[in-house]
This record gives sequence, C-alpha cells and structure tokens, in this order.
Amino acid sequence: MRKLANAELNRISKEEFAEAKKSPIIIVLDDIRSLHNIGSVFRTSDAFLIEKIYLCGITAVPPNKEIHKTALGATDTVAWEYAKDVLEVVAKLKEENVKVYSIEQTENAIMLDDFQPESDTKYALIFGNEVKGVSQEAINLSDGVIEIPQLGSKHSLNISVSAGIVIWDLFQKLK
Repeated sequence: MRKLANAELNRISKEEFAEAKKSPIIIVLDDIRSLHNIGSVFRTSDAFLIEKIYLCGITAVPPNKEIHKTALGATDTVAWEYAKDVLEVVAKLKEENVKVYSIEQTENAIMLDDFQPESDTKYALIFGNEVKGVSQEAINLSDGVIEIPQLGSKHSLNISVSAGIVIWDLFQKLK
C-alpha cells in the first residue's frame, strides 16, 4: 500500500465546502475550556460537513491562534456563531424543529449504539465542559441524552474524542 499524497485526497475548496450539502447535524459547545478541543471539533466538523457550530458561554471563538493550530483552517469553512447562553440556543433550535440531544452520562440515557436517528430530521448535539459536562439545565431542555458506552475504569473521554465518536456514528447512520 502506498500512502496518498495531499494532492490525491480530493480536497474541496472553501467555496465548494460552502456550497456542499451539509450533514443535518449542528454542534453546540458549552463552556469548553480547551482551545485545542475547540479546534479539534472544528476540524472533525469540517471532515463530516457539519452544518454549524454554536460556541457558548466561556468557549473561545475564532480567530484564535491556539484554536487555529488544531483546526487547520476549519474555522474558515464550518459556519459558527457565538451565544452567551446555551439555554437560549437550545430553545431557538427547538423552535426550528431541531432535535436536541445532550452527550452525557445520565439516568435513562440512550446508548450511542442503540440510538437510531430519524431520516429527514436535523439534530443538535450538546457537548459540555471538560470537568462539569453538560449542565443539568441544558439536559432538562434536551429531547434526550446520548451516552457513549465505555467499559474501562475512567468512564470519561476527552470532549474532542467524544465529538469525533458521536459525529462519525450519526454521520454513518444518517447516510
């Protein structure tokens, strides 16, 4: 096997990305501390043509050299918006008939492998603070909670890893 050169990857331009049909997935980052996590979520969102990212609370916004270091330019392709209050974003999305799911460990959470998205439905996924997770208030407003099954002793994944796993899974199921 030969490793592909960058020129062979069929990368699309910023303009082509803007015109491309997006995945019906919106990402909500609430109170994310790590600039590298934010950049990583942008990069994953670019890879799977995510419609939009909402950056809420203390989550930093582009332009930022630390976000850019990890995002590698994805802040220029993926649509994003800052909102101070995640609860207002959730209420707005629900008014737009977007199904909102928190990614968290709760009672009665749906395990990711059991979650079956509906076709012709747009989804918003809330990822919370690296220490505190998704706030109980945001969970209460959500249509449901999705949990990533874990077997080890930590039951804790980095937010950018969690986002990658969930985005990939939904992307595959919605195809």
